Amino acid sequence: MESVSTRSLLALALPAAASAILNNAFRVIDQASVRWLGTAAQAAIGSCAFVTITLFACFVLVSAGAGPLIARCTGAGDAEGRRQIFGNALLGGVLVGCIVQGALILLAPSVATWLGLGGEVARLATAYLRTLAVVVVPLALAPLVDAALVAMGHTRTMLALQAGASLLNGLLNGLLIYGFGLGIEGAALATGLAHGLAVAAGLALLWRRLGFRGARIGSFLRPGPALRRVLRVGLPISLNTAAYALVYQALLRVAVSPLGPEVNAALGIGFSGLESVSWPLFWGISLAVASVVGRSLGAGRPDLAQEAIRRALPLTLGTGLAVALAFHLLARPLCALFTDDPVVLAHAVLYARVLAWSQPFVALEALAEGVLEGAGDTRAVLRWSLPLNMLRVPLGAGLAQGLGWGAAGIWWAINLTTVAKALGKGSAVWRGRWRWIVV
Repeated sequence: MESVSTRSLLALALPAAASAILNNAFRVIDQASVRWLGTAAQAAIGSCAFVTITLFACFVLVSAGAGPLIARCTGAGDAEGRRQIFGNALLGGVLVGCIVQGALILLAPSVATWLGLGGEVARLATAYLRTLAVVVVPLALAPLVDAALVAMGHTRTMLALQAGASLLNGLLNGLLIYGFGLGIEGAALATGLAHGLAVAAGLALLWRRLGFRGARIGSFLRPGPALRRVLRVGLPISLNTAAYALVYQALLRVAVSPLGPEVNAALGIGFSGLESVSWPLFWGISLAVASVVGRSLGAGRPDLAQEAIRRALPLTLGTGLAVALAFHLLARPLCALFTDDPVVLAHAVLYARVLAWSQPFVALEALAEGVLEGAGDTRAVLRWSLPLNMLRVPLGAGLAQGLGWGAAGIWWAINLTTVAKALGKGSAVWRGRWRWIVV
């Protein structure tokens, strides 16, 4: 790497953002596809979104560790080390997927109960999760494929894979949910099948680009020090993601679900519908910066990493402000895409307009995370995220019930903690310890 320009950063960020939007489109497509199954199905899909994030937390144990290590090997020109990292990470991803599969099949009813769901909503959520378990192993490997491509700077390839998977998911949703009459189970099957084909194509491409040779495959797939390094770097991000999801599940149980299925459905629309489009815009820039930071540090050029941050900052703030305006001004027509129920629509519009205030800070938090994760300073991410995410539960319940703010109190609790997280992670980037961390 010789230099970093706004143009080169956008060349990485735009495909990464589009890819992340398409990846999150799986939740959008599921949320929209079940609208004709009724409010109970909408609430079940919305509630399960936070369970799928918990599953993702298990998967990033491997991918979040492999990404910065592959990036550093790429920057240093260490092809052998890169193959060792990826081979060990692939083995770890398969093992994690199998463990999650067994746990999800056994615990799906208990998860629905934990979320505070009851009646038809609980039955549908259990059916969705158990069906998802059948196809969960490809879902476990998808983040690793993405992390490897981003680390090597191949965000356009990642975009092509996600585009194909999203198109297939949309087609399969209609066919399986309504054509074959599988209902909510069809949505889960569509997600797994579409991801499975994309993962297979991605692994075939990586196998060639990483330069694997048949006679040596066994040595790369054998557990070794590379797997321990991957898990050590990935563990803080895995714990952080799991805590984030568990906090939302607790929030559902103690604050959201007691307000009724309409608020549950509204949260699903806001989180799985609107934020599944807005967050990837921020995360695309974050992934681009993470890729540049990791490769720059691997090449011994922390100055290039600093330049990437400087150029990404105005892009990040501008995107955050644009999303804030869209959430506030277009809340009603956007939310109406997901529901015909006037009560659900009113709650979803409230969610969007309250969350609009924190979107610039969400963007800044994403940028800071990209820097820290790209450098491998994943402990700093956990340190600033875990306590503030946990604070959302008592704060949300207190504002919603104690002060009588209702659903708005929960949404404002999310806003306030988001601001605090953005400031904390930004300070960690500013102090600069990430430039010298050894992974």
